[in-house]
Amino acid sequence: MSDLGAGFGYLVKGQRWAFGHGRWFGFGLLPALITLVVYAGALVGLGYGADDFVGWATPFADDWSSPWLGLLRNTLTALVFVFGIFLAVVTFTAATLLVGQPFYESLSEAVDRSEGGEVPESGLPLWRELWISARDSVRILLRVALYGVLLFALGFIPVVGQTVVPALGFCVSGYFLAEELTAVALQRRGMVLKDRLTLLRGRRMAVLGFGVPLALAFVVPFVAVLLMPGAVAGATLLARDLAGPPEAEPAPAPASPYTLRKD
Repeated sequence: MSDLGAGFGYLVKGQRWAFGHGRWFGFGLLPALITLVVYAGALVGLGYGADDFVGWATPFADDWSSPWLGLLRNTLTALVFVFGIFLAVVTFTAATLLVGQPFYESLSEAVDRSEGGEVPESGLPLWRELWISARDSVRILLRVALYGVLLFALGFIPVVGQTVVPALGFCVSGYFLAEELTAVALQRRGMVLKDRLTLLRGRRMAVLGFGVPLALAFVVPFVAVLLMPGAVAGATLLARDLAGPPEAEPAPAPASPYTLRKD
């Protein structure tokens, strides 16, 4: 449980860092605002079209009597919208990080610099960083989609589908949300996706302690925008803990007092 609290602590520290550095806080807001406008439009469209989609997908129930027809389609409509929110929560971070890659790279470096020690730099051109970020995000989203389909199916189980499944959904969202955010700092440390996932599995409770509260907060659109700069800052602090301090270069062997000097 201590790791769970440590993960949440990094989330709080990251928000304090962002709100205490107004310039970086402002930089982090812009990409999140752009992404929010796009996602808000998509969710509004889903809200209007979910019932029509469910009606089209369940023609076999057209002749069902009341209340079974309404119960089936209302439940499916709610599940479709919840699934849309689930995907929005997970993909919002990936899309925002992609839009704001230069901003968040700089913000993460600033956090590393403020904490002292070595400040890793990727040394890659921007287009290469964008390509790696987009490629890894697609790989993560495929994993999330598999979990989403499974959770969607489990949602039909009475009681469990209305209690356990939503909780599991937020755990999955929070875990991969943390992966996306820590990727900014860990990629600068030369870690590929496979290595990052292995690292996160080793400290799963800390990752959940950081990601699950953030996933819950991100359900509220404007809260997601306000917390995004601090989320990147907190993820950088978490990444520093997960990856550990950089290995120091071995000091040169001291010269022997008996070594002959060449004049």
